[in-house]
Amino acid sequence: MSFTDRLGGLGFGGDYNPEQWPDEVRAEDVRLMTEAGVNLVTVGVFGWARVEPAPDKYDFSYFDAVMDELAAAGVTVDLATMTASPPPWLATEHPEILPVTQSGTVLAPGGRQHYCPSSPVYRDRAAKLVEALATHYQGHPALGFWHVGNEYGCHVAECFCEESARDFRRWLRRRYGDVEALNAAWCTDFWSQRYTSFDQILPPRLAPTYANPAQQLDFKSFSNEALRACFEIEAAILRRVTPDVPVLTNFLAHHKPVDLHSWADRMDIVGLDSYPDPFCPRSHVAAGLAYDLARGAHGGDPWYLVEQAPSAVNWRRRNGVKEPGLMRLWSWQAIAHGADAVLFFQWRQSRGGAEKFHSAMVPHAGPDTRVHREVAALGAELAAVPELAGTRVANDVAVLFDWNSWWALELDSRPSDGLKAVDRALDHYGPLFDLGVGVDVLPPGADLTPYRLVVVPNLYLLTDEHAHGLAGYVSAGGHLLVSFFTSVVDGNDRVHPGGCPGPLREALGLRVEEFRPAAEGEVFLLGDGTADLWREDVRVEGADVLLAFPDGTPAVTRNRFGTGTARYVTTRPDEKIMRAVLAEALAEAGAEPVLRGLPDGVQAAARTGGGAEFLLLLNHTDEARTVDLPHPLHHLLAPGRPEVEQVTLHPRDVAVLARHSRSEVS
Repeated sequence: MSFTDRLGGLGFGGDYNPEQWPDEVRAEDVRLMTEAGVNLVTVGVFGWARVEPAPDKYDFSYFDAVMDELAAAGVTVDLATMTASPPPWLATEHPEILPVTQSGTVLAPGGRQHYCPSSPVYRDRAAKLVEALATHYQGHPALGFWHVGNEYGCHVAECFCEESARDFRRWLRRRYGDVEALNAAWCTDFWSQRYTSFDQILPPRLAPTYANPAQQLDFKSFSNEALRACFEIEAAILRRVTPDVPVLTNFLAHHKPVDLHSWADRMDIVGLDSYPDPFCPRSHVAAGLAYDLARGAHGGDPWYLVEQAPSAVNWRRRNGVKEPGLMRLWSWQAIAHGADAVLFFQWRQSRGGAEKFHSAMVPHAGPDTRVHREVAALGAELAAVPELAGTRVANDVAVLFDWNSWWALELDSRPSDGLKAVDRALDHYGPLFDLGVGVDVLPPGADLTPYRLVVVPNLYLLTDEHAHGLAGYVSAGGHLLVSFFTSVVDGNDRVHPGGCPGPLREALGLRVEEFRPAAEGEVFLLGDGTADLWREDVRVEGADVLLAFPDGTPAVTRNRFGTGTARYVTTRPDEKIMRAVLAEALAEAGAEPVLRGLPDGVQAAARTGGGAEFLLLLNHTDEARTVDLPHPLHHLLAPGRPEVEQVTLHPRDVAVLARHSRSEVS
């Protein structure tokens, strides 16, 4: 049975934590879920202390009742392994599981995620719980998915304790084989850091000054794998006991410690938590980047929005509400980017605890509220288009993003602390979004042959293998656009021989002689606009200069390489110039927007599958917009699904359109 068949369409619901409430509230919960069209809930994320109140003393009776009631109501459960927050007794009996900060402070229980990812005690206790849980609930009619852990690395991404130090050394031995190879990779002759034994190596704890950058980079990679090992231990048990139940976990959007690309193929569905800030007018663009990355990490498969807020969150300095229509709009945006489920944190708003002011599908004020009415209306809309589930998004433009480069770029002792990987990605993704171009966000080692244009916002760290792959893509006829401070170092943070752009030098037809980071607030004149943040002194070696600074220094170049074209941008142009640079590259590559002639602020996205093609239109503005369609389409959210040639979108409005053929939607 496919995920789509299990739910009968798109997933809709949220985290359900009935243990926070008296038992009699559950009857109202189930009734309201049925009325709102909820078909999927996440249960038990923080249930460890309740089901195992003492070591090896399991009591599933409470959740048995919950699971039975949900099954009777036809609600599928994404059952959590409950390991995200150890119970107080475990920290009391085994304080060695507690994580330690870089400065040596032991983090106490009382919050959540208070465990060292490398702790054998934590891993063993978690595995025993998961074995008991999977054995107990195998075959339960409500069980549809397994939710392993929760938001890995959200609070404790790295641990510097002695257990982590031992685990790090084991990891380094596997990676390098012998200590001489490590010395070469880490350049340890600098500052007399040369090691004669792996036993001398520590995590990059707080030191008098900058720690070895290669050591820091390896520790981030190790820490990511230590967290992933926790996931894999649990997932292996679940797949052995319940082989037909899909396994997922929920990643945080734009979460630096956890490399989504290295996790995605270890789960059946990629789950993402997304909390755009209602106070930020471009939040939806950053969300789109995260959604396209989640989809691209799993080969373009549909993914699940596991958490979002119905309105305000509780953890920002200022927690803005989602104005009427915004929750609906942003939910449909996830669907437009390939999501097959839209879930919330959480179903009923907590009375106490740290998240009591985080909004919920049922607010403190109850179901007779704007938020709950909008939630129920969204549930009805999603239920009305079951044919969208399982369809896919396909694009011919790719943006490359890489965690190893992100980690390395943002270490200390760099030319500028203004270079932030996600911000630089948005500098390129944002104009493409505004131009109406669909994008896949991929790692640098992905197969790029299907793409007409590949955009590299900033890959400070680029291995020889990945650089040669990019060069080969161009040589074979591809179109590449690369921006500044790319291909500076190899996989161990060592500068490429000859400097930037290292192994991309021939494909780009240039070399960088000097980096010129801008002063705080400094602006450069460029064409009929400006640039800021960064400049490079570039010597062209065959590339043509398309745009230059007033002193003649190249700002944008183009090089013919093989049968393809490679552009290089040496600075951060303003939005107008960057949009023009990308538009020219798109035109030369033959890459088209999803729909031509879109009004400003309207997004178009396409999904295809099952012999049908779907066009989703989203109005991200506070004004009405009218969209002319290239041919008649059925308006699936309108009564009777009429065939229309024009759609008027009210502020924050959405239209879902379809036709049952295999021709293009634009």
